[in-house]
Amino acid sequence: MKKIALLFVATLFSVASFAQTKYNVDTYHSFLNFSVGHMGISFVDGKMDKYEGSLELDGENITTAKFNFKIDVNSVNTGIEMRDKHLLAADFFDAANHKDITFVSTSVKKNGKAYKLNGNLTIKGITKSVTFDLVYGGLLKDDGQGNQKVGFQATTTVDRTAFGINYDPTGAGIAKDVKFTVNLEFTKTK
Repeated sequence: MKKIALLFVATLFSVASFAQTKYNVDTYHSFLNFSVGHMGISFVDGKMDKYEGSLELDGENITTAKFNFKIDVNSVNTGIEMRDKHLLAADFFDAANHKDITFVSTSVKKNGKAYKLNGNLTIKGITKSVTFDLVYGGLLKDDGQGNQKVGFQATTTVDRTAFGINYDPTGAGIAKDVKFTVNLEFTKTK
């Protein structure tokens, strides 16, 4: 009986030691931005305004982080209404048939002072493995509200044609490579 009790205590300790803290993205302090070359001489910048995301993390061990995001394609915003409507059409995001962009992480690995965030990105129903350069901003308790917060910046570049966004497939007018810069702040769930 004593061995069973010790095994039970050891199991509980192991589970508690690896317990993940859950966070939700703070949309008031997070930004999902993109930039794409235009005609080889300039860039068009935009953002996605509606999204939800979660993070599971064991303390400050960033290599345990699990990110999960869903972005509303209809929230694309470049500041030009006519361009935004075109981005929602079948030439680009095909929002009538593909309402969400999703990202689910598969691993986080230390890379010098930063990290490599690996995961599966799905756009237009096509899923591809992508790697973000991830910078850990820190973890703190918000004195004003008493909430535990954690912050990151993630950047990557993807080939839009790999996700079926084939408008101007040569990339002469609209570059194939799209750079994403994602500034994230998460709040611990209560």
